[in-house]
Amino acid sequence: MEWLRLFFLHPVSFYQGAAFPFAFLFNYLCIMDSFSTRARYLFLLAGGGALAVAAMGPYAVLVFTPAVCAVALLCSLAPQQVHRWTFCFQMSWQTLCHLGLHYTEYYLHEPPSVRFCITLSSLMLLTQRVTSLSLDICEGKVEAASGGIRSRSSLSEHVCKALPYFSYLLFFPALLGGSLCSFQRFQACVQGSSALYPRHSFWALSWRGLQILGLECINVAVSRMVDAGAGLTDCQQFECIYVMWTTAGLFKLTYYSHWILDDSLLHAAGFGSELGQSPGEEGYVPDADIWTLERTHRISVFARKWNQSTARWLRRLVFQHSRAWPLLQTFAFSAWWHGLHPGQVFGFLCWAVMVEADYLIHSFANEFIRSWPMRLFYRTLTWAHTQLIIAYIMLAVEVRSFSSLWLLCNSYNSVFPMVYCILLLLLVKRKHKCK
Repeated sequence: MEWLRLFFLHPVSFYQGAAFPFAFLFNYLCIMDSFSTRARYLFLLAGGGALAVAAMGPYAVLVFTPAVCAVALLCSLAPQQVHRWTFCFQMSWQTLCHLGLHYTEYYLHEPPSVRFCITLSSLMLLTQRVTSLSLDICEGKVEAASGGIRSRSSLSEHVCKALPYFSYLLFFPALLGGSLCSFQRFQACVQGSSALYPRHSFWALSWRGLQILGLECINVAVSRMVDAGAGLTDCQQFECIYVMWTTAGLFKLTYYSHWILDDSLLHAAGFGSELGQSPGEEGYVPDADIWTLERTHRISVFARKWNQSTARWLRRLVFQHSRAWPLLQTFAFSAWWHGLHPGQVFGFLCWAVMVEADYLIHSFANEFIRSWPMRLFYRTLTWAHTQLIIAYIMLAVEVRSFSSLWLLCNSYNSVFPMVYCILLLLLVKRKHKCK
């Protein structure tokens, strides 16, 4: 079957699929209470190490090194200082690795190693976990181990106290993909006697398998449409809009499939259940909310629901701590976190402007559009416009290089974000006049 061959030819999908037997084994041993909490931490850590070496080869050291340094910082600094230092170190390390990718692609003009690309993806996820944990410690949600580490204890006791941190940063179900799991949830799932019931696991995973099957069948059909038609380099006038829409649809289908696969692996290991939810904490958030993403007529809603756990992480890390221009700072940091390729910088900054325009346009429309036929027409028009703007942003981010970005900007596709930019300027001017 072509869809199955194409899906598992993707390196990350292959390694994620290979990790399922170990996820089931871990979940089974937890249900049977077959090994201690310390053994569970070691199992997850050893699985993460083995998966990293298998998927990344020698580049795995680029993930192991910041993980060890992050744990050293977490265990040695005061809670008030831990977030600042871990954030600076982790983002500096990740940026240096991304610069290596820039050097390969733009200076040497060579395709980067697949293993190196997997390493960068894993490193970005590691940054999420490191900063999430450091924020939890800084805010008092997680008890810091710094006091115990500084005390006069043996080396083995120090290692035992740091083991949950090591295990959390490198546990195999989330090493190559998956929603961000908080440290509290991780601890609760590891220490719980029954992480996930087999019946729930079977039906939940079966449903996810059917979703992946359907998405990959559609993916094959859309791929044939894209391959049969013109590309951005040779499309003309309005044909470029169709090329943009179908190509972006292909990207979205690929993301949806991989997010569901990552989500399935977390569920198989027992980290997708409600067991780890602490009072006041939001429940498990899957990255793929396809129904909302495909039917929303608001760019701001799409921004919150696209890769949901990452959107919430960015909101907590950047948006809530920004005093001026929080929206712009959040999207600018997202471009930095993704690697600062030309297309990414343009795409994320464009997205920030589109979200700002979205707020003003819909506030104005809700004030003046009253009749339901006009509301239906307005919703249909803004849905189509939203999907086309998102397709434009997605192509800018995915093509990355300056030459491809130039082709996109010089096509008819630029009309759609320009319409929102013009409306934004008019509504901002109106808003100042009203004040």
